[in-house]
Amino acid sequence: MKKTLVVYGSSTGTCQGIADKIGAKLGAEVVDVANLTDGQVDEAENLLLGTSTWGAGELQDDWYDGLEKLKALDLNGKTVALFGCGDSESYSDTFCGAMDEIYSALKDKGVNFVGQVSTDGYTFDDSAAVVDGKFVGLALDDINEDDKTDERIDAWLESIKSVL
Repeated sequence: MKKTLVVYGSSTGTCQGIADKIGAKLGAEVVDVANLTDGQVDEAENLLLGTSTWGAGELQDDWYDGLEKLKALDLNGKTVALFGCGDSESYSDTFCGAMDEIYSALKDKGVNFVGQVSTDGYTFDDSAAVVDGKFVGLALDDINEDDKTDERIDAWLESIKSVL
């Protein structure tokens, strides 16, 4: 596997826990987006970017500066996979919508997005993170569907490992 960096933004610890699981399964470095350096991004060929979703589909707070940092760097040719945490019951109309914020900010930066996930098996009303019938990355509800988290992570990683 090429140099892979798992980057997360987390306010309550849920997204950090998910990032740590993903990093451990891949043997990859895990870093809080608030502490992300240009050098870490430059050295990585693969970026797995995770955020929780707040309010009406907003990014986790640290991601606003983190996205500005990423947009200023040369990401051309990097492989990017997204993962997001949300609440499909209380925020069913914006479920994991913050993934779309990252996707939209980076889609014209020459990156190769991988890891889109079918909406089958999810219960939600709407999400900005659904493009062409699939989530732009791995959507997780570790509040209401924590019994599905590990299985979804494993299936997602299996689907992207060959390109990392």
